[in-house]
Amino acid sequence: MNKRMFSIGFVAAALTGAALLSGCSDVDTELSTPKYKTGLAADELRSSPFKPVFPKQYASFEQNDESTVMTEYKGSVPYHKNDITNPLPKGFKHAQPYLKNLWLGYPFMYEYNEARGHTHAVEDFLNIDRINRYAEKGGLPATCWNCKTPKMMEWVKQYGNGFWTKDVNEFRTQLDARDHSIGCPTCHDPRTMELRLYSEPLKDWLKRSGRDVNTISRNEMRTLVCAQCHVEYYFTHKDNGPAARPVFPWDKGKNPEDIYQYYKNHGPKNGPFSDWVHPASKTPMIKMQHPEYETFIDGPHGAAGVSCADCHMAYRKVDGQKISSHWWTAPLKDPNMTACRKCHADKSPEYLRERVIYTQKKTYDQLIKAQDLSVKAHEAVRLADGYTGEKAADYDALMREAREMVRKGQLFWDYVSAENSVGFHNPAKALDTLMTSMECSQKAVDLAEQATRYGISSALAGDIRQIVPPIKEMSRKLQQDPAFLQTNPWLKLLPVLPKADQVWDGQKKLTGANAG
Repeated sequence: MNKRMFSIGFVAAALTGAALLSGCSDVDTELSTPKYKTGLAADELRSSPFKPVFPKQYASFEQNDESTVMTEYKGSVPYHKNDITNPLPKGFKHAQPYLKNLWLGYPFMYEYNEARGHTHAVEDFLNIDRINRYAEKGGLPATCWNCKTPKMMEWVKQYGNGFWTKDVNEFRTQLDARDHSIGCPTCHDPRTMELRLYSEPLKDWLKRSGRDVNTISRNEMRTLVCAQCHVEYYFTHKDNGPAARPVFPWDKGKNPEDIYQYYKNHGPKNGPFSDWVHPASKTPMIKMQHPEYETFIDGPHGAAGVSCADCHMAYRKVDGQKISSHWWTAPLKDPNMTACRKCHADKSPEYLRERVIYTQKKTYDQLIKAQDLSVKAHEAVRLADGYTGEKAADYDALMREAREMVRKGQLFWDYVSAENSVGFHNPAKALDTLMTSMECSQKAVDLAEQATRYGISSALAGDIRQIVPPIKEMSRKLQQDPAFLQTNPWLKLLPVLPKADQVWDGQKKLTGANAG
């Protein structure tokens, strides 16, 4: 425990310079947003009409098209995030091999890739295997479009709360995959270029919090426009409001423990909420999304008043004019670390880069340990569930508690896993969250062993990656093959999908000879 606390303290102390903003002369935190008369229509939802009005900013926006630049732990090559074996572009050295195991039975097990730039959001969304392309309907609610396109403003206005429960595939052909992707109208009023919030769940949260969007400072808005999507969210259960409407689960707070407690009474009949039941442990699970905002807001930079835009949209000069870069990307992709050196001008780019990588390595190493232990927890409960030997007198109570620890352990692991800074946004919180994850997962193992009077202990002894091999490949097509499901002990737990040909290829519907 002392070693762990020293690690957290050392990382946090190394980054306290982020709070010293006196040197940040280019961070104009409280100036009003410049107002323009662009001549664009109020309901313009495409990005391309902004190009002739703001050519310099648009040129930087087009840099989001790149999909080849990597940093040490992240990047924009869309590799499979569970593939730790193959090199780029299929896999990567810092992948997480157990993702398909941990999401077994949930669409994320089919495909989960490193994200490309925002300009690819619609294209990549339409082509990911999580949406069922082997049927007319995609099998997911239209809510999934919420963070992919500003067309949401049009659809919500047209359908109201009836929009959320429509099938996701109904809207495949209703937009331009490039021009309606995340872009200029996502964050700006087309007429004046004032920052705006289109996100229904964020507007709902501000209302629940008693916040008036018209009184929010420019500096906070430069973070909230990102917090429209870079957050944890869930789809409302019909017993708690408009079915499938997205909600930010922040009513108790934004930390993992707060979110875990929130989910205890937002499911059916105000009972526990879950996204799916894991086939191995039969535990109702939560899939965390990408809580960048929740992680960053009380980290060294967020607590010091730095906005998302300060780091991810660093000022640059183009033809003598100072503009915000609209290449929304990691400062590490800039060899000069320009965004960081706006405040840390006394440090070299090399030093700053190494500090970031130092933090990310510490986080990644613990992330992998927490991942492995979460798999062991599922397996322990699976073995205990099928155990036929002598059981503890309070077997049922022990198993209920074990499943709750499986659920909590994986939620805490996923809070860090799904967050895209590999710990850098908040080193102390990341390491503390992963430690809690491991404590909960180990408790689940202990309870399952106790429930069976340690009858399963010998089956759990040894390397978990030998006991439960990582699932390397999985897709909707592969799940149609009964023989394939016999290749891994956990894949055997899944039902065989009926044979089907592919119906959708991006926005194109396949028919006849094109289907396959």
